[in-house]
Parts: sequence; C-alpha cells; structure tokens
Amino acid sequence: MTTSRPFSACVTYYDPNALPVAAAQEIVRQWAMPRGTAGRVERVSLYEALGRVLAEDVISPIDVPAFDNSAMDGYAFKSAALNAARDAVELNVAGIALAGRPFSAEPNAAQCVRIMTGALIPPGCDTVVPQELVTRADDVIRFPSTVVSEGQNRRLAGEDLARGKAALQAGRIVRASDLGLLASLGIAEVAVRKRLVVAFFSTGDELRSVGEPLAPGSLYDSNRYTLFAMLRRLDVETVDLGIVRDDRASLEKALREAAQAADVVISSGGVSVGDADFTRELMNSLGDVAFWKIAMRPGRPLAFGRLWSGPRAGTGESALFFGLPGNPVAVMATFYFIVREALLAMSGAARQPLIEIRATCAEPIKKRAGRTEFQRGIASRRADGQWSVVTTGPQGSGVLSSMSRANCFIVLEHDRGNLETGDSVDIVPFDGLV
Repeated sequence: MTTSRPFSACVTYYDPNALPVAAAQEIVRQWAMPRGTAGRVERVSLYEALGRVLAEDVISPIDVPAFDNSAMDGYAFKSAALNAARDAVELNVAGIALAGRPFSAEPNAAQCVRIMTGALIPPGCDTVVPQELVTRADDVIRFPSTVVSEGQNRRLAGEDLARGKAALQAGRIVRASDLGLLASLGIAEVAVRKRLVVAFFSTGDELRSVGEPLAPGSLYDSNRYTLFAMLRRLDVETVDLGIVRDDRASLEKALREAAQAADVVISSGGVSVGDADFTRELMNSLGDVAFWKIAMRPGRPLAFGRLWSGPRAGTGESALFFGLPGNPVAVMATFYFIVREALLAMSGAARQPLIEIRATCAEPIKKRAGRTEFQRGIASRRADGQWSVVTTGPQGSGVLSSMSRANCFIVLEHDRGNLETGDSVDIVPFDGLV
C-alpha cells in the first residue's frame, strides 16, 4: 500500500500540522481513488436506482423520439403548399392524427391532416401549422403563408437521442429525471456500483446516547446523528459503531473492526492533543497518516490517512480514515469541505463540486488571515436580484443551533482578513446539502 509521503510531497505548502484547506483537499483527492469494479457492480431496477452511481454508460437502444411527430396541436401538410401560395394557404382537411392513432394515408398537395401533439407525422407531410394561427370553415383551413416555414413544428426521429448513443454516462448519480429518461428508452434495469460502506463512531467518556440520563459533566452525542444524516444524503451504506470510550483498548478495537468492515472510517472527537486522546497514538501504529491539523475554522484538528485492521500498519484490510473534531459544527464543516468529495470519488461518482454563489456582505465580518473560515450565514435576495448575506452571530464551533438557523456557509479564503459591509464573498447554499 502506498504511503502518505509520495502523495503529500506532490502538494505545495505541505505541513502535516497546519495544512491549508486547499492543500488538504488535494491530498484527500489523491488518496480517494474509486474502488475497483470487480465484485462492486450490481444491476438494479429503476425503482431502486435513484441516487445510485452508474457503473457503465447507458446506451440508447432506440431513437428518441422514435418517429417524426408533431410538436403541437395543429395541421400537418406538405411545405410545397407554402411555395404555391401568394398571401394565404388554403387546404382541405383529409383526416385526423392522434397520439397512438396515426393517419396512414398520404394527403395530396392541397390537403392537410388535423394533428395532435406527439402524433406521428402523416406520410409526405413535413410541416405543422399551429391551430391558433388558422381559421377553419367546415373541412377547409386558411392561414397566412408567412406564419410558418418549411419543417417547422416537427420533431424528427432521434432528435433528442439517437440509437447507439450514450444516454447517461458512467459515474453519474441517478436523478429523478434520469429514471424517466431510462423508462422512455424501455430500459428496466441498470448497472450501478455497490454502495460505499462507511463506519462511524463518536469518542468521549462524557458522551451519552439519546435516551440515557445525563450525569454531571456529560452531554448527549449529537455528532453520530448529523454524520448519519450527511452520509444518508450521499446514499452510502452506514455502520454506526456507537460511542467509544476514552481508553486505548476500546479505541483500538473500534478502529480495527471498522477497517475490517468498511471502506471508510469516520470518528468524531479524540484527535486533539489531550491526555485521553488515543487516536493519534493508535494511528501511528495501525495507520498511515497524511495530516493531523488544517488551517481551517471550524475544524483545525482533523486527521486523515489510511487505517488497517491488522496488528500493525500494512496488514489486514484497509480503509480511509477521517478523524473529525468533536465540536458539532466542526464535524459538519469538515465533512462537507473535506470528506464529502472523497466519498463521492470512492463511490465512482463524477466530481460534484459544491455550488458557490457570489454575495455581498450586509454587515462587517471578522476574519483572521492565515486560515480558511466557513462561517454560518443567512443569505437573502435583494430587490435588484443580487444575494446578500449576514452571519448567524457567534461562530463558536460548538454552537450547533447556528447551523439550524443558517441557510449557507460563508467561505472566507485563507489569506483574507476582516470584511466590511459591501465586500463580496462566496456562499455555499445549504439547500440540497444539509
């Protein structure tokens, strides 16, 4: 197994103790390779495919549309009638074409066919005039020759998608619209990658599970619930290992079992330098560590590397390891800006960059240069259509309620200092994210 050194050496400004966020993201990107396809592909029905990652291109077995059809309700005719007319075209209605019930005879140059949207274009016809542009008396229609041109309002066979072309490409995360597209091609099932397995747990003697009584100095574990929710959004298979106590034996057992069972292991808490934080000590013996800290707020203590299930590094099964901070907001920030992309890459998905929107500060924002900050913000649209943003107030990494009040992250770059009202910033909307 390749160690961290050659990977990390490729990143400018590599410092395992205080890594800039962009450098940390690049290291994670280099390590988080897609899992091999052998044994990791399965075929599922369309009802089971939503949110899954396509393992291969989906090739269209038919032309879409499968035949020339009308783009609207109107009258189909031969465009030669336009050339023959001076000011107005006058045609006799020979019949009607409905969706699923075509008109099979070929009309002559002086005739037209009443046609509905989606109906097969009658033989010999190549143009459709919308019904609202004609006047009709009995079985005769009349319309100005200038209101329609040759070939107008006709959808050609294969215009949307030609037979033999890729309808969807490998690596795509299947969306609701994709299911409709696949069904329109008559495809009942698709090949997808098996879900990535992610094991997660919290560490700390002070933590209690929901439902347990709180003793003096203890608090409820919220991180496992936010981790579960964020992982669920990425459609990975989760293994909740619960709360692991602050002793070396318990933590070693949890890490080794997690590496055995999962592709990725995520812990929260236990990666600082406290006397009872054993994660760092164990990772030095069981794993290969790329970095321990990043220049990020919230989220400075963050461990990343590879973990093995055997008695020492390089033995047994391996998994990528993310040791997240213990503070709740830091867990969410580091997950979205460090962990998320790695999980998508290992799932075989194409890159899905977070959406950034330019906004204007509606108030001054304090920021210390030398670290990237992800402050919680409330963004709104002004009357001129531009976005403006304010912070939620105190930005402590333990203020989880600020994440509930916010609707975006305010992204403040590494070298940036304090901001004044009117300054421009990038925001990452929560909608569809959290």
